[in-house]
Amino acid sequence: MRRYLAPLAALLSALAVQALAQVALVPDTAAPADPDGVLVEELVVMGRLPGPAWWRVSDADTTVYVLGVPSLAPKQMQWDRALFERRLEGANAVILPFRPLKLKLMGAPRAVISYMRLKSRTPFETTLDAPTRARFVAVRTRLGEPAEHYGTRNPLAAGLLLIGDYREQARLTDTDPSKLIRLLAQRARVPVEQKSYDLAPLLASVVRTPPAAGRVCFDTALKEAESGPAGVLAAARAWADGDVRAALEAERTYEMCLAGAPGAAAFDARTKSDQAAAIARALARPGHAVAVVQLRPLLSQGGVLDRLRAQGFEVKTPGES
Repeated sequence: MRRYLAPLAALLSALAVQALAQVALVPDTAAPADPDGVLVEELVVMGRLPGPAWWRVSDADTTVYVLGVPSLAPKQMQWDRALFERRLEGANAVILPFRPLKLKLMGAPRAVISYMRLKSRTPFETTLDAPTRARFVAVRTRLGEPAEHYGTRNPLAAGLLLIGDYREQARLTDTDPSKLIRLLAQRARVPVEQKSYDLAPLLASVVRTPPAAGRVCFDTALKEAESGPAGVLAAARAWADGDVRAALEAERTYEMCLAGAPGAAAFDARTKSDQAAAIARALARPGHAVAVVQLRPLLSQGGVLDRLRAQGFEVKTPGES
């Protein structure tokens, strides 16, 4: 159960699960809208200084240096930390993307019920059409997983399990470089702010993701596992060199498809609002602070920088002095 709940927690971060009727599935091409699909183009600028790109948000007496980071990167990725370490020195705070998610299963009986609705003694591949089944079996065999490991009739849950297994084998993570930044901040005795969310009250909606949206997510996960990590590795190298546009090439792959889940749009807006609010609070204290935000939520229309500009703060790009 513990192994199954790890990807389930990621699923719940977008509030997306749906128990399906026991019928064979066929591909559906109706992809949900991506809330980070439209970027604020004037913010997508090549970094001028060595290393990853930084944005600056400021008022009369405070600056928050904002490091945009990949949503997915190789574990223990190497990058030039010289500029980060200079900005960490004397900082009032380091603001990190939300993580981990709090999931209080013992205090939420409906969470257990929803989990059991996802479980099945029948392998997921038996619900697939023959061509997709063959592709799926090839991938899970390469990953070393038996058919029973994907014991669910829910395509969204199967996709989460598959993407988790693939990324683990490919040594890809969504916690770097934030994990390293937290460690460096703690060593420097700089306070770290990292919001987490208790998702248990929202579990009543986990069985409402439409089957078509769940299937889109599964198909996206399967394509990502088949393609391999080359695109992510190239984007990570671009990020380390300050090439923002190239770094965005691998953004919002599997995560994008979760946007159509019940409650996902509201949750997305909430996290952006909370990140912008954390930066705004840091600007109320004279001096400087450091914030870390994933690239797409940082640069999209309605994203973190867009919200801060709307509040009247000055935002400068990596290309400005």
